[in-house]
Amino acid sequence: MNVQAKHTADATTVEEGLAIQQAQSKFDSQAATDLAMQNTLLTPRFYTTDFDELDAVNVEPVREDWDKLIAQMRSDPNKGHFRKTEDWDKVDWDGMEPELKAEFLDFLISSCTAEFSGCVLYKEMKRRGNNPDICELFSFMSRDEARHAGFINDALREAGVAVNLGFLTREKKYTYFRPKFIYYATYLSEKIGYARYITIYRHLEANPEMRFHPIFKWFKEWCNDEFSHGEAFALLMRTDPKLTQSFANKLWIRFFLTAVYSTMWVRDHARPKFHEALGVDIDWYDMEVYRKTSEIARQVFPLELDIDNPRFVSGCKRMNRAVVAMDAAKARGGVSGLMGRIAAGANAAFAFANLYTIPVKKNDVPDDVRLEPAY
Repeated sequence: MNVQAKHTADATTVEEGLAIQQAQSKFDSQAATDLAMQNTLLTPRFYTTDFDELDAVNVEPVREDWDKLIAQMRSDPNKGHFRKTEDWDKVDWDGMEPELKAEFLDFLISSCTAEFSGCVLYKEMKRRGNNPDICELFSFMSRDEARHAGFINDALREAGVAVNLGFLTREKKYTYFRPKFIYYATYLSEKIGYARYITIYRHLEANPEMRFHPIFKWFKEWCNDEFSHGEAFALLMRTDPKLTQSFANKLWIRFFLTAVYSTMWVRDHARPKFHEALGVDIDWYDMEVYRKTSEIARQVFPLELDIDNPRFVSGCKRMNRAVVAMDAAKARGGVSGLMGRIAAGANAAFAFANLYTIPVKKNDVPDDVRLEPAY
């Protein structure tokens, strides 16, 4: 196979997509790869899990919905979509405001790393599993994530930077999560990804003059992939009622909701020029994404965060101040920096505890688990 003559958008398997990426890696940037390699509270991580436990999942309790979802994924509606076309406008990277350029590149590199993180995890499940239902699901999801990561890297190469994905696979640190934690975290990641992308897409659809880069034109189909991946994890959680209904697991769901929402707040507020260029107020945008995600997550979670409680926004702001202080202390170094990091860490822990203890809203999970993207 002449991989350089092919495009990741046309790859029908994750292996083919990764081979194409590897052939293109000679164009990749050490600086972008180094950024993707970072492991902080805010950077995307690579995960591993108990693959034997995941392989033992029995999808018969959700068989009807499962088969419909797999048939949709098998039809591959977005094959060929994630590639540059005549709609891809020329980007003046040299003329872009430096702060905006830095924040936008950080956004793209972070997004590429997050997409590829999913690709690596899903591909490993496909490789190590024997359960035909589970292996087929993860083969389709890893295929999609490889396309997304490849498409972002295409955009990054125009700016003279790109992430060496093969290097990440070999060298990035992996975090172990039990399968149920993978379900909670990845379900939220996929659904909040849908809410983020569709909110930006609809905003720019109404305000096309604010679209400063062509990649935003591809967000609709992109977020629909995210939505269907989230549907898969919703079905996996519905195979075992204890995953969402036991007292202990409700506490874990609450934990992951709090962690994902607060991390998003901090990450977005670190990119003021990016959101300003889009014409989006960050506070409004984050709250809109939380509302969409909370509404969607009622399909499977028995509780939701009360984002209208005054403690919620104040807690997110306190978390943001703590992380900013922590970064400043780290840059300062020395004894003063160490003491500053300890104090900032304590403030971040207090902010998280304050968010976690906000009374939650209870939710009656519907019998019909499947949803369709409707925003």
